[in-house]
Amino acid sequence: MYKKYINFILLISIVVYSSSCINTKKSTYFNNAQDANVTPNIADAVFPVIQKNDILSITFSSLNAEASAQFNIANNYSGSSTSTSAAGGQSGVGYLVNSDGYIQLPMLGNIKVAGLTSKEVKDNITAIIIEKKLLLDPVVNIHHLNYEVTVLGEVGKPTVINVPSEKISLLKALGLAGDITIFGKKDNVLLIREVNGKREVKRIDLNAANFLTSPYYYLQPNDLVYVEANKDKVASSSAFRQVLPTLLSALSVILITLQILKK
Repeated sequence: MYKKYINFILLISIVVYSSSCINTKKSTYFNNAQDANVTPNIADAVFPVIQKNDILSITFSSLNAEASAQFNIANNYSGSSTSTSAAGGQSGVGYLVNSDGYIQLPMLGNIKVAGLTSKEVKDNITAIIIEKKLLLDPVVNIHHLNYEVTVLGEVGKPTVINVPSEKISLLKALGLAGDITIFGKKDNVLLIREVNGKREVKRIDLNAANFLTSPYYYLQPNDLVYVEANKDKVASSSAFRQVLPTLLSALSVILITLQILKK
C-alpha cells in the first residue's frame, strides 16, 4: 500500500523537475563565436566623456612646487568643492561639473569640460597654463571620482560598482555582480546610457560574436545594466506555483492515511 503513495510522490517530483529544465545553449556566452583574432574597434569607448554633475579630481604639479600648490588649494578645500567617496574606500575632494558643463579652477577660472574626455580636458588646461606662463613644465592629472555603473536583474549580486581605473567592460561588471544566473537572458541584456542629457536604450546580445568589437563592450559612467529573466524561469515559477498546492494536499492525505493505518 505504501508503494503507490511513494510512486505518486515521485511522479509529482518529476513534473516539478521537468518544468524547471533550462536550455543550456542559452545559459552560455558567445555561442556564435568562432576561433579568430579579434581587433576591437572601440578606442573611443574606452575614454569616458565628462558629463554634467560629474565630480573630477584635478591635481597640478611642476618644477616649482610652491607655484603648483597655488593651483591645488581649492582641490583640497571642502568648503569650495564637493566631496565624494572614490572606489576602494578612499574619499576625495573634487570639482563638481555644474549645470552648464563648467568647473571653476583657481588661477584659471571657468573651464568647459562637459562633452570632453579627461585627456582632452587635461590637454586644454595644460595649454592654457603654458600660454599664460603660470607654471614651468606643468603636469595635470584628472580622473573621475564618481565613475560607477549599476547592474540589476538576474545576476548573482545586483550592485553598484565603483570604477577607480575609469575603464570597465560589460563582462567584468557582470562578473563583479556575480554573473548572470541560469535564468537570465544573455541574448537580450538591456543597457541604459545617458548621452548629452538624453537616455539611450540598447539591447545587447552576449551570444553574438560581434559583441567583442561593439562600442558597448566597455561601459560608461552611470551606465545601468539590466538582465531580464528568461521564459524558463517564468514557466518554472508558474508550474511550481500550480503544482505546489496539489503536492501539499497529496502529502497531507498520505500523512493522515499513515496515521490511520498505524492505529
